[in-house]
Amino acid sequence: MIDSTLPSTLQRWQLPRFGLPHLERVQTPVPAPAPHQILVRTEAVALNYRDLLMARDGMGMALSFPFTPASDLAGTVLAVGEGVTRWQPGDRVLSTFWGGWLDGERPASAVPLGAPGPGMLASHVLLDADWAVAAPHTLDAAAASTLPIAGLTAWFALVETGGLRAGQAVLIHGTGGVALFGVQVARLHGAMPIVVSGDAAKREQVLALGATHALARDADWPAQVRALTGGSGADQVLETVGGANLGRSLQALRAGGRVSVIGTLAGDTVSGSVYDFLRGRATVQGISVGHRRALEELVRAVDANGLEPVIAGEYTADEVPAAFAHLERGAFGKVVVRF
Repeated sequence: MIDSTLPSTLQRWQLPRFGLPHLERVQTPVPAPAPHQILVRTEAVALNYRDLLMARDGMGMALSFPFTPASDLAGTVLAVGEGVTRWQPGDRVLSTFWGGWLDGERPASAVPLGAPGPGMLASHVLLDADWAVAAPHTLDAAAASTLPIAGLTAWFALVETGGLRAGQAVLIHGTGGVALFGVQVARLHGAMPIVVSGDAAKREQVLALGATHALARDADWPAQVRALTGGSGADQVLETVGGANLGRSLQALRAGGRVSVIGTLAGDTVSGSVYDFLRGRATVQGISVGHRRALEELVRAVDANGLEPVIAGEYTADEVPAAFAHLERGAFGKVVVRF
């Protein structure tokens, strides 16, 4: 039950049809948590490139309208439903991206938050009690909200599945949220992050963040990566571009190395020479964020090492359209909405 001291209504942003110009804010009653649910007061929501794609066309998914976008929430538990033992009112939590993916292989029943699962751009959100993890102690809500997708995607690719070790070379494309976390995670593990970017100013920024090298996109960066690694190539690649860029990433990869395909900036197809696959014995894997256990491990790493996410801009709950506009323009770091 929700006691009388809690607000009776909530504010929520939603899309009655596709297209960011149709974003609207509505007021609805605050729901009571059902058994095994928690009611969370939203403190911050980080926006992701996926949120833009979902708003544009739903990424090909059959969605019910209206839907509330965004999946990355940091907040405080206000009330718990019957049977909830993981949480109690006052606990600070983060949402997971995949509701129902706790560990191991992702079950078919898992649902991504931010459509078709529940969206987070609301002042209060109901979550399944298993779809949340404890927030880091060392970060405020805005910084903590950046972990569930961008932080976890980099962590899951490099550490959980890639087994990142000190001394490895990590090739990272771009300077988006996942890429910047990739730089930070690589440095945290004693690895050498090499960034490729088409923006000279952002190359300077990423060097200041801790990248070992920042290479121009229009240069022969596969050859430069091999030169920087004594001819062997990168041990891992965070491939955020897609398209023909995958083929060039394979040229920069060491024999037996791993490419994690994350982004679709160059379209929804990838291409590369089969000979580079064969000669290089390359492992190419798709990454779709990660499970709850890995997010819990990332949170522990953040607290233990003082990792500070890069935030490009913070907006109030009244400024959600402006926050999306910032995301569309491109940002060095994460765009966050505070509630």
